[in-house]
Amino acid sequence: MAKVTTGEDFLFQQVYDYVLNRIERKEWKDNDKLPSVRQLAAELDINRLTVLKAYKLLKKHNKIIAKDKVGYYVQPQDPICEIFDHPILAANVSKCSLSEIHQAQVEYNFSQALIDPNLLPNNYFSDYVKRVFDMYPKVLSTYSSVQGDEELRFALSRYFTEQYKTVLTAENLLILSGSQQGIHLVAETFIRPRDTVLFERPSYSAAIDIFKAKGARIQTIDITPKGYDLDQVEHYMKLYRPRLFYLNPTFHNPTGYTVPDAQRKQLVQLAEQYRCLLIEDDAYHDIYFVEKPPAPIYTYDTSGSVIYIRSFCKYISPGLRVAAIIAQPGIMKSLISSKALVDNGSPLLNQKIFLHYFSSPRLQQHLEKLRIALQIRKEIMEGALSETKWEWRSPAGGLNLWVKLPDSLSTKGLLAKSIEQSISFVPGQICDPLKEPSAWIRLSYSYTNEKQIQEGLKKLIVVAEKL
Repeated sequence: MAKVTTGEDFLFQQVYDYVLNRIERKEWKDNDKLPSVRQLAAELDINRLTVLKAYKLLKKHNKIIAKDKVGYYVQPQDPICEIFDHPILAANVSKCSLSEIHQAQVEYNFSQALIDPNLLPNNYFSDYVKRVFDMYPKVLSTYSSVQGDEELRFALSRYFTEQYKTVLTAENLLILSGSQQGIHLVAETFIRPRDTVLFERPSYSAAIDIFKAKGARIQTIDITPKGYDLDQVEHYMKLYRPRLFYLNPTFHNPTGYTVPDAQRKQLVQLAEQYRCLLIEDDAYHDIYFVEKPPAPIYTYDTSGSVIYIRSFCKYISPGLRVAAIIAQPGIMKSLISSKALVDNGSPLLNQKIFLHYFSSPRLQQHLEKLRIALQIRKEIMEGALSETKWEWRSPAGGLNLWVKLPDSLSTKGLLAKSIEQSISFVPGQICDPLKEPSAWIRLSYSYTNEKQIQEGLKKLIVVAEKL
């Protein structure tokens, strides 16, 4: 569908996207009755003709059906994957979402951007759990506060203050059950249907889904090895007046790129000038191989223009699901209200276990060993790919390679045949906010061991050569 950005056509496009997103996320399931034209128009405060136009196009595209004198209903969808139309995927990735690709039972898993559990300090954690129960015998008998355990927030505020020489207190932190919850809270708190949101292209697929589900209108900013085109960023901020810009500037997922330090300061200046929130998602900050990455964007913020989401899950303990938001008081108050409606506070036991491991010397020893192990796995993957004509830029940190396939190679065909050979990866189309066909794929080197990487890549290359 052609892009439209103004007037009645703009509203019609947003209604179309709003309804489609709710259907795709199964909020409205097969055969569910949709709101009437009058009801949806009143809910969105728009003209009924705009809703009718959107419904008619959805009907044309076989997303909904109309029943005479009854109304509109969600049309049951073909279980075959819409993007990668191959029968082998029907059972595993019927909607081609990242989560459903992860569900495919494969031996060579290059789709999971997670740390191999064998690289995590499992036995050490077991001892810590016992110690935490001794220190806090009533830890299972009470809730955490909504904002998070005060002792943990104080420890994290001290850590960030020492690391980045910024003024931060425990009141600036909100403890999360994983960074994805933080993205959800931001969308729930600040986004209404038809609000414009800037997104990197490509981007983290779960964040794309979250903001689309809120009815946001997405405009994309290309991310390159050199960062962003700041002229484009300013032009879009001036033209679209976006509510926020979601970005992942450090060891970016999926590309691995890192935005230069100079651009970070300029982004904050643009955000202040055009009253646009920057949502900085920082999941891999400590996973660097040689040099530390630049300081987070939030360290340049003096006016409350940045919401910083920092995850510790992937490389400390995914099972604890501990992450944090840093924000100024006015923004923090709204986020706490939203979290209270979601879970009324993250599990206290998880926070206490994390606190005492995070504060221990053992953590730094773990991180040093983990960086070496991941760098070795990355180099093994790059060595295997060097036999092909595929293209990529070696990342300085993170968990992924962003690889460009030859134009002659079909991404959807490769995925289908790869799963037949028990190999998974993430096709670039899933990481594209515009969902356009892509020659790129994401290969994660963090979840499989060295032997599996060598064997799996060898098989993947053979599959590609046969297409």
